[in-house]
Amino acid sequence: MIIQEETLKELIRDVPDFPVDGILFRDITPVLQNARAFKEVVCSMAAKAAEMEPDIVVGIESRGFVLGAPVALELGLGFVPVRKIGKLPAETVRAEYALEYGTNTVEIHSDAIQPRQRVVIIDDLLATGGTAAASIQLAEELGAEVAGLVFLVELTFLQGRARLSGYRTEALVQY
Repeated sequence: MIIQEETLKELIRDVPDFPVDGILFRDITPVLQNARAFKEVVCSMAAKAAEMEPDIVVGIESRGFVLGAPVALELGLGFVPVRKIGKLPAETVRAEYALEYGTNTVEIHSDAIQPRQRVVIIDDLLATGGTAAASIQLAEELGAEVAGLVFLVELTFLQGRARLSGYRTEALVQY
């Protein structure tokens, strides 16, 4: 079951002026609410991830958890969360990344990935690529090989893929 880009575009809701005026937000919740579409998205993302031959799946908070965990189950692999700072209970490593106005920090448990493991990073949206690049940095700091990244949506006009050059990057739908 591979979902078509046109089907996804019909389901993804456009929300103008969210979270601020002038932004057109691409809302994936209608996809998640539709059991068949949600399953097809997970299967499609898993198929792309499987081509990368990962040992483990990394999901970026928070919608990357919603998509990454079922992708990991579909592939028969473990799941590792990348979280915002202060949310993980054990020892972590951190990466800071730039936002339009300031910075943010994500972290991962320092024992979450073993050296030389191949990881695939999953998230709902590729925009500027900052969070994804920080997640790559964390995985590589732990000795992993980043096999690739898979996104549900890519906003091509923000050129986030350029920040991820050198890494296989896949998206189910592009705007």
